[in-house]
Formats: sequence, structure tokens, C-alpha cells
Amino acid sequence: MSQVSLRVRYLLQRARRLNLGNVTEFARQSQRVSRAPLPVIVADMLWCSVRYEMGFRDYAVWDVRTLNRRERATWMTHPKAIRLNNTLNGPDSAALLGDKPRFYRDFADMVGREWIDVEDATVEDVSTFLERHPRVLVKPARGEGGRGISAFDASEITDVAAWRARLIDEGGTLVEEILPQHERLSELYGGSVNTLRIITYRAPDDTFHVIASVLRIGNGGVVDNFAGGGMFTMLDDQGVARWAGVDKNSQVFERHPVTGVEIAGFAVPFYAEALAMVEQAARRLPSVPYVGWDVAITPSGPALIEANHNSSVFQMKPSVSGIRTGLLSRYRDAVGAGVLDRRG
Repeated sequence: MSQVSLRVRYLLQRARRLNLGNVTEFARQSQRVSRAPLPVIVADMLWCSVRYEMGFRDYAVWDVRTLNRRERATWMTHPKAIRLNNTLNGPDSAALLGDKPRFYRDFADMVGREWIDVEDATVEDVSTFLERHPRVLVKPARGEGGRGISAFDASEITDVAAWRARLIDEGGTLVEEILPQHERLSELYGGSVNTLRIITYRAPDDTFHVIASVLRIGNGGVVDNFAGGGMFTMLDDQGVARWAGVDKNSQVFERHPVTGVEIAGFAVPFYAEALAMVEQAARRLPSVPYVGWDVAITPSGPALIEANHNSSVFQMKPSVSGIRTGLLSRYRDAVGAGVLDRRG
């Protein structure tokens, strides 16, 4: 399918799912950095969705109202990322990466933790697993964005058979041990495993590109996902946080609100090893060259959490970074301008 067809199809889908409540919410977020009247912002959001292929959340999170036309054209967007997935990744990408048990088996040497799918296990198997792991995470075997994840203390599960049956009934059948994270990341926030999102592209000539690298930090919940209440900041090439953290509501955190640790300047341990691991992993996926890798940092090194064939886009707000241009050029340098050309 041509790039124009993909873009038109996406716009039609967005039009059918248009939620005026969401539009208003994101417009009000934009008012925090702009004095423009709400109707003007809404009109500008709609214009940008067509002109720059930009999602409404993109517009709010990246302070687009404050940018001029030339600056707006430099930002990577979520609709563009969807096109990258549809264009670059093979039709088997969702099966290879979206099926967590399959992913865990394929990358058993990199996930660094024990897991069990209760649907394929006996009650005795589950009981033995809980004896080995006093606290566990439960996930849907197929799911994204941190949705459906919860934590359980094994001591509170008095009827394992009933608990297993409930998990199967609710679709959260994947149970895994909670990875211990590096003490530095626990000092930053210990309520969740804080992870890296490393967005990469492996070119047809086997050149490996790191497009963006992000530190995601929990904030009151058991997951660090942006959509689940967490925050993020961008990392430099050495794995050091460049700026303060930002959450999905455009709140800015110079220091973590729970621990008081300053976010800008925070150095991620084992960062070089994490890059080496995802490059090795990427070469096992010949049909999925464009991937967003989620990586935890344990006391002994990096561990793969999951891989996303349809990765979100991360860029820092201009009002935080002072930089008014986005990362579209980094994506173009990696994947080629033609794939991201609106006229392609």
C-alpha cells in the first residue's frame, strides 16, 4: 500500500473515532503554554492533524501551539510511526512480538526472569512457582501499554486453584517474577521497575540505528508506562537523562515527587550493555526491522521486558528542553526519507 493510501486510511479512521472530550482535554493542556483562546487551539489541532499528520496528544505534549510552521514540520508523530510499522515491518510482526509467551521463549537468554502461563500449567505448577517467588506480576499474554498488569503477594493467595481460574477468566494468564532492579534505579523510584524504551532500526544493509532512547519512570503505580501514570525523559548517547521528567498530562517533574531525586543528569547503569543487547536481539528478527525495545536494568545488567513493533514516539517538550525541533530527521536518517515522505 502506498504512503498516501496509508495516510488517508489513518485520517479516515481518526475521523470516525473522533472524541470531542479528548480534543478539549488536549486543547486545555496546550493552553498552559499558550494564551490562545480554546477555539483557536482546537482549530489549529485539527489543521495540524492533516497538515503534519499529527495526533491530538502529540500536539499537546510537544507544545505545538508555540511552534512556527518550519518547526512543526520537524516533529515525528504517532501517525507517522504507525506508517513506519505498516511499511517496514512484516505481517508476522504482531505474532512475533505481541505474543508474550512466544517472545519469552524466543529470547529466553535475554529476559532474565522466570515466568509461567497459568493457562498451560497445572495448579501444582502454579503453587510451586508462587513458592519460589513471593511477589509476582500478572499480565495479559497479549497486550500493550502496561494495560492489565497487576502485582500480587504470594502470601495473600490462599486458594491457588481459584486464583488461577480467575486469571484465566480475566485473560491475565502470564505470571512472572518481579525483576530486581539496579539500586540506582530504585533510588530514583522503587515502586515500579523503571525501564528504557530504545527505538531502533536495522537497515537492509544490516546497519543498526538507535533512533531514540528514553528512561521511563514510575510514579505511584506498579508500571512505569506513560499511559499508566508514569513519566519519561530522553537519554543522551551515554545513557544520561537530558531533562526533567514529563507525564501524559504535560506535568513536568524536575525531581521525582516521591523520592526527591533530580531527574536531569541521572545516569542509567549498564547503558552500553543495554544497547549491545538490543542490537543482538534485533538481528534475530529479520522481518521486523523497526522495534521499540523495553529494557530493565538489574543489579547484574540489562534484561528484555518486551519488544514493540508499533512503538510510541518520544520527544521532549520545547518548554522543558528549550529545543524547538523534533526528531523527524533522526528517523529519516535511519529509515530513509521516502518512507516518511507525505507524498510517497
